[in-house]
Amino acid sequence: MATEFIMLALSIALGLAHVLLSGHAASFQRGYGWATSARDQAVDPLAHIPARLERAMRNYLETFTFFAATVMLTHTIGGRPGMMAAGSEIYFFSRLVYLPLYAFGVPLLRTVVWNVSVLGIVLILLSIL
Repeated sequence: MATEFIMLALSIALGLAHVLLSGHAASFQRGYGWATSARDQAVDPLAHIPARLERAMRNYLETFTFFAATVMLTHTIGGRPGMMAAGSEIYFFSRLVYLPLYAFGVPLLRTVVWNVSVLGIVLILLSIL
C-alpha cells in the first residue's frame, strides 16, 4: 500500500482518537448524566484540558479534510511518490505531536507544529507539478 494511504488511514485513526478524547473529557467534566442526556439544557463552557481537547479536535477536523482530499487528488492524478509520501508523513506526525501540545497548553511550539502539518499538505499538492 502506498505510504500516503497508510498515513491517511493513521490520520483517520487519529481523528477518532480526537473525538474519543474530547468526548470523554467533556463527559468527565460535566458528568456522565449530561453525556447520556439529550443535552437540551445550557451548560457552563468546558475548561482547561477538556476545552483544549475540544478545540484541538475542531482544529484537526479543519485540516484533515484538506489532507484527505489532497491525498486522493494527487494519487489519482499521479503525483511524485516521494513527495506524496513525505508530505503525508509530515502531516500525520505533526498532527500526532500537535494533540498533546494543545491538550497541555504549550504555546508557540504548538503553532509551529500546526504550520509544519500544513506544509505537509502543501508538499503533497506540489507533488503534482
